[in-house]
Amino acid sequence: MIYKVITKSEFRKFVSGLIRENQTIGPKLVDSDREGNPIYQFKEVNSFDEMDLDYTQADYSIKNFYLPFREELSRFDYSNSDWEQNIEYHVHPRVIVGVRACDINALTKLDKIFMKGNFPSPHYIARRKNTFLIGMDHEPLDDCFCKSLNQDVVRHGFNLYCTDIGKSYYLTINSSKAFNFLRNVKTSDPGKEDDRKYIERRKYLKKKFRTHVEVTGLPALMDIEFQSDVWKKWGDKCLNCGSCAMVCPTCYCHGVEENIEVNLKRSRKERVQYSCSIVDFAEVAGGHNFRPLKEDRLKYRFYHHYRGFAENADEQICVGCNRCGRACLAGINPRDVINDLRMESEE
Repeated sequence: MIYKVITKSEFRKFVSGLIRENQTIGPKLVDSDREGNPIYQFKEVNSFDEMDLDYTQADYSIKNFYLPFREELSRFDYSNSDWEQNIEYHVHPRVIVGVRACDINALTKLDKIFMKGNFPSPHYIARRKNTFLIGMDHEPLDDCFCKSLNQDVVRHGFNLYCTDIGKSYYLTINSSKAFNFLRNVKTSDPGKEDDRKYIERRKYLKKKFRTHVEVTGLPALMDIEFQSDVWKKWGDKCLNCGSCAMVCPTCYCHGVEENIEVNLKRSRKERVQYSCSIVDFAEVAGGHNFRPLKEDRLKYRFYHHYRGFAENADEQICVGCNRCGRACLAGINPRDVINDLRMESEE
């Protein structure tokens, strides 16, 4: 990696240049909730001023720009007793600005599945390789626990990462593309004072975390508590709405739908995001449901996130953003469920 320092005015010039030349997505203030709190979303922007890089939270992560809720996988045309399959995955170069560390780490977890897994997705790869990603540090929300999972710092998966050191950003350059883009603006090598400010900033952000979740030995604990009543306690609360999966930056369960036109000459195969907490997720042909109980569906969702499945090499996929906890209408959040499991094991 290469490190540089850029003034905020020069950074503005740098990003404005990217916006002029590329489709650019950034955090925008879109509304306020009933308590007057701002609501931010990542949306396409046409100028630097449309973004609020000091945004508190975005209810949806940037996952949807890589794994849309619904996307076409292929098209089929039938004619003269034959058929032709068309698969397209064209993506124009684009820029995403202001991404938090935990969301970048979430993307690196998806990379292992959709780029390096047994069944890589050309659609995901095209979007990933054609996106210039600019990350940015931030003060954690009170309920974030990404530090507990070591996801509050980022080392891979971005082009450029900005650490706020006052009137300048301390830049971490992680790609040749970022290095070449920065040739068009004024940057400088970090001096001792810049290094000191960077270290102080990192210490400051670590101290700002208010929520800690003890995850030491969690995979083993979950195996031990596989039959625990804790799953029924929290499963009974679950509304099976799937909101947790929709806002999660790493949930990737999906279904595949095939739609055939009435004239039987064309069809489309689409990938649609789904949630393992929805009642029919584990239902198979014949009507048998492998997870008919709410506690079973909740338990397996937690297993996937905190113990890992073979598909992702038993790696935990949660990054501790707690979007699921905020979105859950029944008040289920990972911290409380994990704490209950720990208390159960200590009794």
